[in-house]
Amino acid sequence: MAGEQLQVLSALDLAKTQWYHFTAIVIAGMGFFTDAYDLFSISLVTKLLGRIYYHVDGAPKPGTLPPRVSAAVNGVALCGTLAGQLFFGWLGDKMGRKTVYGMTLILMVVCSLASGLSFGDEPKAVMATLCFFRFWLGFGIGGDYPLSATIMSEYANKKTRGAFIAAVFAMQGFGILAGGIVSLIVSAAFDHRFKAPSYQDDPVGSTVKQADYIWRIILMFGAVPAAMTYYWRMKMPETARYTALVARDAKKAATDMSKVLHVEIEAEETKVQKLAMESANSFGLFSREFARRHGLHLLGTTTTWFLLDIAFYSQNLFQKDIFSAIGWIPKAETMNATQEVYRISRAQTLIALCSTVPGYWFTVVFIERMGRFAIQLMGFFFMTVFMFALAIPYHHWTLKPHRIGFVVMYSLTFFFANFGPNATTFVVPAEIFPARLRSTCHGISAASGKAGAIIGAFGFLYAAQSQKKSETEAGYPPGIGIKNSLIVLGVINFLGMLFTFLVPEPMGKSLEELSGENDEDSPELDMQPPTNRTVPV
Repeated sequence: MAGEQLQVLSALDLAKTQWYHFTAIVIAGMGFFTDAYDLFSISLVTKLLGRIYYHVDGAPKPGTLPPRVSAAVNGVALCGTLAGQLFFGWLGDKMGRKTVYGMTLILMVVCSLASGLSFGDEPKAVMATLCFFRFWLGFGIGGDYPLSATIMSEYANKKTRGAFIAAVFAMQGFGILAGGIVSLIVSAAFDHRFKAPSYQDDPVGSTVKQADYIWRIILMFGAVPAAMTYYWRMKMPETARYTALVARDAKKAATDMSKVLHVEIEAEETKVQKLAMESANSFGLFSREFARRHGLHLLGTTTTWFLLDIAFYSQNLFQKDIFSAIGWIPKAETMNATQEVYRISRAQTLIALCSTVPGYWFTVVFIERMGRFAIQLMGFFFMTVFMFALAIPYHHWTLKPHRIGFVVMYSLTFFFANFGPNATTFVVPAEIFPARLRSTCHGISAASGKAGAIIGAFGFLYAAQSQKKSETEAGYPPGIGIKNSLIVLGVINFLGMLFTFLVPEPMGKSLEELSGENDEDSPELDMQPPTNRTVPV
């Protein structure tokens, strides 16, 4: 049966929305702003990197990154992110959320700046340097996922917890938008200052030597928002749930939260020690008890995030290829290098502005009205519908009169990804696991997502190639084509909808109710299955 909750945790659960809630959203959210900027800005400059470093004299089209190089540049940060999510997620439960939070930010700032540097000017040296620093940038970004989610969930009250965690994640949308805007400004400025002919008029002259600064400036700018929040991250106190339930320091938890909430809170040291002795607060991640209580939940959070990110990162990283295929971006040979960056940035900025950003904030508004389960199920359903609607009559969408319709449909898949599983898969793992394992389990769930992202980023590069050898990009074998790739993504979204039924509904419950940390030992309790319903009734 459930025991009485600690006063400090009850005070947090019942607290009215205050200034410190918004401060926490901004501090944690700026990390996600940086994360999204850094992860997605690379897709804006890969075509430029191909023109600068892989130009072939006499070729009818501009240079492109070789398949392996392109896969590495696009995917190496995702590999680093996966490793960082597992490592920093575990470390956040061992050392505390606040201590580790500063480490990830420093790593992000340093590696963002270093991404724009090169050891040598040969293609291999430039790409090796870029990949090295983007791996460690991803490693730092990976730590931000479990730590930001856990910190926000442990600071929030139970009435608006989902909306606050979703608001932190929604800063990703602004990060993607900022990447497009910075790229637009930089490319427009360089195109205005350094005039160049199109590739078909002058293959060599179409890429001015100053273009080498464009991609460096765009990537290095990611360090700015992260650096701005370092001081405030270090000023945040450790979360009361970690201090009381994991570190078992009742006095510090009460003192810290008294300052934050501006109320007197009693330090219940006896109750903290009693809770620490309960079996509900002692089992480990690889124990039979964890598998019984939370095994299906962890399976649900990992599989849904994995399936979502295959589709989401495929769409996001390769928008430019799809837009080029349907003619929304002119053929590369009709533009110079800086104009191509501008056109790609404009297309991705419009998608972010019209569908990505609104989708995130629809989740923030409706998550405490509709619940996590309903939003996630709805999102996967509409993503499936729109993917098939794009794929089955694909030839229809490639015809010039219907291209705007394609872009609208494609944008709607982004909208329902963000007003759907892209937000909820981030929110739920921060709510349903015990405090001592919360950051670790969120990190495992997020790492599963990044494994899906890696499959999307690497696999879609090859899969989306034309089935005709003569129409593939240089160096790529024939693939299954964009139409069949979209059908595969539709099937993946449908599987995500099915696995959503393993995920519990946390709306309106305290973190301790969800995790069972207030459960007192009793023979009857040990015989009962976990009580979290998958589908809200």
